[in-house]
Amino acid sequence: MEVTIVGAGLVGCLLACFLARRNHTVTLYERRPDPREEGPDRGRSINLAISERGIDALRRLGLDGKVLHTALPMPGRMMHAPDGTLTFQPYSADRSHAINSIGRADLNRRLLDAATALPGVEVRFGHRLTGLDERTGRLEFEHGRTEPARVVIGADGAYSAVRARLQQVPGVNFSQEYLDYGYKELSIPARNGAFAMDPGALHIWPRGRSMMIALPNPDRSFTCTLFWPHETLTALDTPQRIRAYFAQHYPDAFELMPDLVPAFRDNPVGHLVTMRCSPWHVTTGAAAIGLVGDAAHAIVPFYGQGANCGFEDCVELDRCLDEADDDFPRALELFERRKADTDVIARLALDNFVEMRDKVGSRAFLAGKRLEHALERVLPGYASRYELVSFSTTPYAQVERRVTRQRRLVAGAAAALLALAFAARRRRGLVRTRAGG
Repeated sequence: MEVTIVGAGLVGCLLACFLARRNHTVTLYERRPDPREEGPDRGRSINLAISERGIDALRRLGLDGKVLHTALPMPGRMMHAPDGTLTFQPYSADRSHAINSIGRADLNRRLLDAATALPGVEVRFGHRLTGLDERTGRLEFEHGRTEPARVVIGADGAYSAVRARLQQVPGVNFSQEYLDYGYKELSIPARNGAFAMDPGALHIWPRGRSMMIALPNPDRSFTCTLFWPHETLTALDTPQRIRAYFAQHYPDAFELMPDLVPAFRDNPVGHLVTMRCSPWHVTTGAAAIGLVGDAAHAIVPFYGQGANCGFEDCVELDRCLDEADDDFPRALELFERRKADTDVIARLALDNFVEMRDKVGSRAFLAGKRLEHALERVLPGYASRYELVSFSTTPYAQVERRVTRQRRLVAGAAAALLALAFAARRRRGLVRTRAGG
């Protein structure tokens, strides 16, 4: 089968590798120039935290070693209090699990190389999709170019041109939800050739309604990302205000940012959006059109699952093609079952934003984490929600059901222990009873 993928980003390239392995001929169309020649968009990288779901997808293609070779493992969070106090929070009880920091641009280059090295894969850069006829599969690009297609997969991100066309088809539902927040990228350079902070952690500066995070890079720098309300980003409109604000709210980071003012002034503000679409495919007599990754279910980045979820889409679609014997219309129909999982991770990502910016520094939150890790050590099979989301391939919807079941069991066990303790004390005469009681 000849398959057209619109979008040669992370998910599009990985999907091309899966399809080429099935002996399909794949053509990827990408609106941008080749990033291996042009370089990444300035201030738009948002370093990725690749964890087990993404690694599992790469492992199935033998790409995990190449991709993770330059990744930096982060076994926990490092919390930065306003007074400079540091608190490390491991992700797992035994500190054996880590998420992996990797630059989006570097990962995209590696996946492009992997895809184009396979027979039957071609990438055409500088092709911006402007039209798609779902009845015939005909693709229209800028400057009047047209191409025929029988199978079209939209992997062209949150603002997908393929999805924009499907939204106009009767029966296709779509919604988008913007946070009243923007993100802006900054950096902390290496100091005397070394990391300025601990590279073995995802650094977080929680500040109530806002936060900053930082992830390490192989060149010993850190990529920092602000997640602030738009009014705060807009209010810092002079070098003096920028410096004063950072000196007050991020004093330890402020000392490590020699290029703070020009970076804050020049780097663009990104938007945070959750997008939902249903169904993800439209099939006619002449063409089958489907969506994967952010084109189908864009989520905010606060659980570190955007790329991981998109990579897992490729695994699931590959599984559906197995079940459908490579009948793409049937496989795309089967692929719709994944929506139950993507709806869950979209909600969890929004919930985790509140946790990261507001709760992670509280004593109650830290006590809860210590209790979770204690339960992981003493109860066989017990795992926290974060552990199941980041360090397993348990479907997201099953994660929710398992966590709910675990909490009920723990609550029931705790109640039973309290009842036994009370009964024992009563038998020993240590509990007074009222007269006649």
